[in-house]
Amino acid sequence: MTTKKRICTVIIVLVIVCTVCVGGFFVWKKTGKGGSKSSQKVYVQKVSSLNTASDFKLSNRSFLGVVEAQESVDVKYDSSKTVAEILVKNGDSVKKGDKLLTYDVEAINLQLEQAKLEVERLQNEIASNKSQIAELEKEKKNADQDAAVSYTTQILSLQSDNAKNEYDIKAKNVEIKKLEASTKNAYVTASIDGTVKNVKTVDKLQQDGGDVIMQITEEGDYRIKGRFNEQNSKDIMQGVSVIVKSRLDDSTWKGEITSVDTSPQKNSGDDIYSFGSSDEMSQSSNYAFYVKPESFDGLMLGQHVLIEIDNGQDTSINKTGIWLYSDFICKDGKKNYVWAKDKDGKIEKRYVEIGQKDEENGDCEIKSGLEKGDYIAYPDKSIEEGMTATTNEADVSVPPNDLGTNDNGDGDTEGGDEDIAFDGSGEDGMAIDEDMLASMTDEEIEEYFNKLYGEEENAENADGENADAADADAAFAE
Repeated sequence: MTTKKRICTVIIVLVIVCTVCVGGFFVWKKTGKGGSKSSQKVYVQKVSSLNTASDFKLSNRSFLGVVEAQESVDVKYDSSKTVAEILVKNGDSVKKGDKLLTYDVEAINLQLEQAKLEVERLQNEIASNKSQIAELEKEKKNADQDAAVSYTTQILSLQSDNAKNEYDIKAKNVEIKKLEASTKNAYVTASIDGTVKNVKTVDKLQQDGGDVIMQITEEGDYRIKGRFNEQNSKDIMQGVSVIVKSRLDDSTWKGEITSVDTSPQKNSGDDIYSFGSSDEMSQSSNYAFYVKPESFDGLMLGQHVLIEIDNGQDTSINKTGIWLYSDFICKDGKKNYVWAKDKDGKIEKRYVEIGQKDEENGDCEIKSGLEKGDYIAYPDKSIEEGMTATTNEADVSVPPNDLGTNDNGDGDTEGGDEDIAFDGSGEDGMAIDEDMLASMTDEEIEEYFNKLYGEEENAENADGENADAADADAAFAE
């Protein structure tokens, strides 16, 4: 084979090798270590589940509440007594201690006299029995044995009667004390300030049955009933200032906790602290507290509200719509964006408009660019547009980046995917000059390619070897 033919053969082989190597490198570089970019999966979450707006999230110092009617108290009467007069009617305002009805004192006095007479009779009977017992004891001493047994039986019977009479006297004395108290307090009084409602006549009461003759509702139209759990009970005390927030708009009301009910409330559903367990020992009890707002303007009966402990917080920010933690927001110059799932299920850079910011909680308002039904990913420097979005954490192929986004804050890998076009260059960028190779001997060609692709080439002395290769090029060119 002539020198020229061998040179041509070497050139063809080199071109094929370079094409394969550079082409393979290009594919590897573009597809991300051997796989297509679209096959790389990124975990995304629904915006509604990440929304920090107040109507979706409750802090550990917030409580659910509902506007309800003021407390009503049932007024009961003593069915063993006769009602003489009802002193109030529906709609009357009463104060605590005001008289509501009176009992028939004459009937009470009659019962009192009868009870005293009964006590007197029992006492006389006891005295008579004692006299008979003393007489029987004397006669028993002079009687024979058979007669003594009969005397003993009579004496025991009289002693038993006296014991029963003494018990009856004690019971009657208790009744007498109650009747005497009734004559002094022959009326029923109001236990709270309020308005009288549902007054029944004695005839109506007897017709319907029961012992509730009227009701008293506390002053004021409404009160707010809140519910707390034993896990967060330390903040709930009478006299604590609160802020009541509407769930309909940005209205707020100042108020105060007026009372706390320590009786466990019935749970309406699964307890959030029971973790699905039916074991009552693993559940947490709920209790009620009551708030009196400074004003009821704008509140409706049955309206659901949020109650927060008043710590002087800023109530000017009303979180409605979409609010996200600022960590989800990336920067592209002066523009803000998030990594979102597009209509084809791929990751895209979605530009958003930022509104209000809550520096204390670290979240911000998304005014436009996202809907509650959209899906977004937590920023990671390895995320790129075109990757596949997934809601299954087990499918994620992009590892989480603990270091966060790039230094420029845009979450992109700038300049990482340059297009690489094969132009016949060597690995060190030196062009392969076919005319130069044609003028070289076999030994010179071998030495030339050994310097370009030889095994002695090492990354640590690459600069020096490139310089040698340049010198060799100059020498061969001469």
